[in-house]
Amino acid sequence: MAYVPGVALLAALVVGCSAGADGNANGTDSKAGSPTVTPAPPGKYLTLPAPCRAVPRSTLKDLLPGAAELPADQQDKVFRGSAAVTYDTDRKVGCSWKSDAPNATRSLSVDFERVVSYDPAVSDDDRADTVYAKKEKAAGLSSSATTGPPAEKGEESETSETSEGSGKAEDPADTDADATGSAEPSPTGSSGGSTDGTPGSSSSPEEALPSRILDNLGDAAFLQDLPKQAGSPAQHHTVSVVFRTSNVVVTVRYAEQPALITQVPDGRELQEKAQALARKLAEALSE
Repeated sequence: MAYVPGVALLAALVVGCSAGADGNANGTDSKAGSPTVTPAPPGKYLTLPAPCRAVPRSTLKDLLPGAAELPADQQDKVFRGSAAVTYDTDRKVGCSWKSDAPNATRSLSVDFERVVSYDPAVSDDDRADTVYAKKEKAAGLSSSATTGPPAEKGEESETSETSEGSGKAEDPADTDADATGSAEPSPTGSSGGSTDGTPGSSSSPEEALPSRILDNLGDAAFLQDLPKQAGSPAQHHTVSVVFRTSNVVVTVRYAEQPALITQVPDGRELQEKAQALARKLAEALSE
């Protein structure tokens, strides 16, 4: 009967080892109490709108004077717009329009960029805020409210770029200067125009407002006013409005080129119309 205690001891050792193995497998021993990483929430937007249908025809008629007087087939071509070349329509899309009138040429473009963060600790919204902030800085502006997390290492391949044909994604922040037309701080816009808003009239000049941060447009927004370059005889004037709503960054560019170098675009009118369109786009995205 002396062998019974030995069997009992062996059984106890086996049970103890099994319990220890189970504890390690479940991570309840040395790893008990380890923090659990909660992934950052995804952005609000999972898709982008069709860019060439994002602007109503009634709005295009107002922004592209002279197009409504064209024959029906030419009108359709102008208002149809030209889609931007992109290799990932889930991440970046755009469209542009242009009309030639006897006194001036007007052009319009709209770009939508959906930002996705590949860092589980950084939300899509925060990453989009970083992309927007770089565009704002490139425009020579600064907003204390617009701060985001630094770009993650290796994240430069995040978003597709329309000018590349490789199909590989690139960080949109690397090309933010192109998004607003200039990487230099824009000067205070000064341009003339008639009081009735007639393009090309050099009488009753009005001073356009300078580039600035905009309120009540998406989560963050700014306007960049780009009058003609110093020393250039052309009176080309471009206005860009960039805004962010959740994880989507939208850029609106509106420009006028008078037919004569003696004619000066109405910078204030360009700004007002570009802002009005940007607000319409923001409202459509929020629906």
